[in-house]
Amino acid sequence: MSIQVKVGQRIKELRNQIGISQEALANKAEIDRTYVTDVENGRRNISIQNIEKLVDALQIPLKDFFDSPIFLK
Repeated sequence: MSIQVKVGQRIKELRNQIGISQEALANKAEIDRTYVTDVENGRRNISIQNIEKLVDALQIPLKDFFDSPIFLK
């Protein structure tokens, strides 16, 4: 599994845990909703700056984002 897919799955997992839509997450992160869709589906090579924006919008520490079994596969 590529890192793009892993990052997308993690974002989707966290977004679903807090119960917000892709559109709401995109608005909070100040990025386009279609970009969030593409990231979650592993179709975007997301920059570290945009990872930071999304993690901030998800209101978790960056280290917690990467502290997931999905990144060990």
